This record gives sequence, C-alpha cells and structure tokens, in this order.
Amino acid sequence: MVEINVRTALYGIIGNPLGHTLSPAVHNAAFRFSGIDAVYLAFETSDPVACLKAARALPINGMSVTIPFKSRILDHLDYVEPAAREIGAVNTVVNRDGILHGWNTDAPAALEALEACSELSHLRCLIIGAGGAAKAVAFALKDRCREVTVSNRTEQSARTLAGSVGCGWTPLSDAHRQKADLVINTTPVGMHPDTGKSPVTEQVLENATAVMDIIYRPRKTLLLETAARLGCTTIGGEEMFLRQAARQYSLWTGKTAPLERMRAAFEEAMKGPR
Repeated sequence: MVEINVRTALYGIIGNPLGHTLSPAVHNAAFRFSGIDAVYLAFETSDPVACLKAARALPINGMSVTIPFKSRILDHLDYVEPAAREIGAVNTVVNRDGILHGWNTDAPAALEALEACSELSHLRCLIIGAGGAAKAVAFALKDRCREVTVSNRTEQSARTLAGSVGCGWTPLSDAHRQKADLVINTTPVGMHPDTGKSPVTEQVLENATAVMDIIYRPRKTLLLETAARLGCTTIGGEEMFLRQAARQYSLWTGKTAPLERMRAAFEEAMKGPR
C-alpha cells in the first residue's frame, strides 16, 4: 500500500473510456520497485484541456494520454517534441514547473515491438485506423516497410492521415485488395467489453504473415485469434503498451524503467476481472 503524503508526486492517465486501462497497475508497480514516492491514477474525462489546466495547478508531474485525446491536446501544450509534432499526436505529457512538454512514445514502442518479431523492409503494411496511435505507427513504419497503407471506416480521416505521413490509403471496404503482409489494428474495435468484434474481415488477412493488435485487453482479440488460425505470427498489444510505458517512466523520472517489474505487474493485473 502506497502511503500518500504532501510530498507524493502525482501522475495519471487521461482518456475516455478508461475502464480497460492497466496503466495504473504498471506505473505504480514501477514507482514502488524503484522507491519513488509517487502515485498514478486514472482520470476518465470528456475535457482534456481542463485536465491540462489541472495538471499545472495541482501539480500533476506527468500524464499518459490515450483515446481520443492524443491529437486534441497538441495545441494546448507549451512544447511538443519535433517527432510528436510531425506525427500530430502526443501520448505523454511531462510537467516541468508548470511548463507542459508533449512527447510520443507510441512510435518508437511500436517499431521496437514489430522489429522484435519480423524483418520489416520487405513487408507491405496495412494500418487499420486513423487516430493518434495510427499516426504514430504510420510515422514509425513509413521508412522501414516496403509500403505503408492506412485504412479507416471514415475515408476522409484515412486520406488526411496518409497525406500527413506520406503514405497510401484505401477505404476499409477495399482493404483486402492491398494483399498486405503485415496488418496492424490501431482502433479500439475488439477491446473489452466488446470482444466479439474484429476491425477487418478474414479476407484482409489472407496474404498476411504477421498481424499486430495494439489492444491488450483482451490479450487475444478476435483479430489475433483469426490471424493465428490462418498461420500468421501474432503480436499482442502488451508489447507496444509496455514499451511505451517504460519510455514514459524514463521521461518522467530520468531513470531507466524497471521493464521486467512492469511486465510482471501487467501479467498479475491481467489475471483480474476482464
């Protein structure tokens, strides 16, 4: 049990919904393991700008940012690192004496998770989604893969993302025509509690050798179950999640993240109610 006092540093995550998030379990375990007097909370909100104002006033030393606010908060920060500015999405806020700095740890985390499982240079990649996570993944892969295409239910969003990254796009109804080798889901489709859904049809996976889903709850989404049945290498959302969380920890504390302790906390939390 964390003993909270006036010196306890405050961190948290903002997003909506947050009922699925394991970020508090992972970050609080890291703080305890490292002997850091800090606590990390979940702030489900519909007003991310008000949360940023609160961060300055309380102060909240750092925040994780998730769906659907990664792009919306960009213009309300004092500084945004160049890579996050180019991506157009921030998932990490660092409060330095009331000055809010925005970073994107999703992009390097996604790249690291994918490179651990596959050689990317010859792959045609299809990214499902057009939100902040999709932007980060597309940015990370645009110079690593043979070809990158984004696809989304809202075609204008896919077109806009593709234009900003410099990659291709296709309507979701035509996604199967891409014959992608690598398919990555960056949408919340299939996330707890709506676990019986998949963002794409089986036809989209027919040419795939690897499939990644950034959802980590459930660990095996319907998309990944289908991919495994088709013989694809599957990459669960926990790989990107833990790597981006470790980078957040380092940005907030200046210390190397205890990644294995964070992984153990994740595994323990996953045993709880889904």
